[in-house]
Amino acid sequence: MEKKDILIVDDMEINRAILSQIFADRNQILEGENGLEAVQILEERREHIAAVLLDILMPVMDGFQVMEKMKDMGLMEKIPVFLITADSSEESMRRGYQLGAMDIIEKPIVPYFVRRRVESVMELFAARERLSHVVELQGQKLRRQEQEILNLNYSIIESLSTAIEFRSGESGEHVKRIRRLTRLLLEELGRTGKKEYVFSDREIQEISQASIMHDVGKIAISDLILNKPGRLTDEEFEIMKSHTVMGCQVLEQIPQYKNNRLYQYAYDICRHHHERWDGKGYPDGLKGREITVWSQVVSVADVFDALTNKRVYKPAIPVPEAMDMIFTGQCGAFNPELLEALEKILPQIEGKM
Repeated sequence: MEKKDILIVDDMEINRAILSQIFADRNQILEGENGLEAVQILEERREHIAAVLLDILMPVMDGFQVMEKMKDMGLMEKIPVFLITADSSEESMRRGYQLGAMDIIEKPIVPYFVRRRVESVMELFAARERLSHVVELQGQKLRRQEQEILNLNYSIIESLSTAIEFRSGESGEHVKRIRRLTRLLLEELGRTGKKEYVFSDREIQEISQASIMHDVGKIAISDLILNKPGRLTDEEFEIMKSHTVMGCQVLEQIPQYKNNRLYQYAYDICRHHHERWDGKGYPDGLKGREITVWSQVVSVADVFDALTNKRVYKPAIPVPEAMDMIFTGQCGAFNPELLEALEKILPQIEGKM
């Protein structure tokens, strides 16, 4: 929408009439006889005003005060202001320019020159606004394309993770439960207000999506081990443990995504979701806060889900018994603050299992 209104503010009616005559053939003219009226008109018509022609010396509120109000309203960058004044003192001119006036025109005015000076600036502002609009539209288009690519990536990740679940006799629901548990745990940790646990909604979305890649390395594990109904031998367990490193090797095959934050979360989670708080996990034996928060979260989510759902090698364990096993360290040591978060979200997840 092209702005057409020109606001003329002067306490003398004759001055307003002269200025109105200059622009009336092309613009709609709005008039105010003091600064207060000008501010009221600006509040009502701010989206339609193309320029303000402003006297300095006026009753109620002077021109400088109007400009200060416009600055507070965020209008000085959007609407060009021209001071039309008989006060040509150096102090007044300096203050006018400091407040953001585009031009200062001395009275008595010469209509032709006033028109040329005002319209030139109005055209510049209009062009800048059109360009800003084009840039915004391009930005919206790029953001839509980015979201479409992100959604596609999410779909590919979910399909791959679900396919791996099918290999191990799962229906694909495990990765969906892990994603939900991860999101709930991150949100609960964020409520503590501790800086290390505060993540944006976008980060929580990315970490939750990355969590479903935690076992992608199992694609390299033999079905004989992956689907063995009984206890694994020591040698078989060592092979199974290698899925953490294997997962990272799988992700390394798509180097073009290495700078992508989702990729970085997934890589870290793949490698470290079996690390433990006391340093007795694998593959790197990380301890305490050496383990990233997101890998800690997925670790707890994975253990809880594995205990409370049926697997090829065991039946589902009741939630109270599973919680006891986790809290007493039978599944390894976990961050106590994370266990508190798990306990708090329990009512949200028991009905979904």
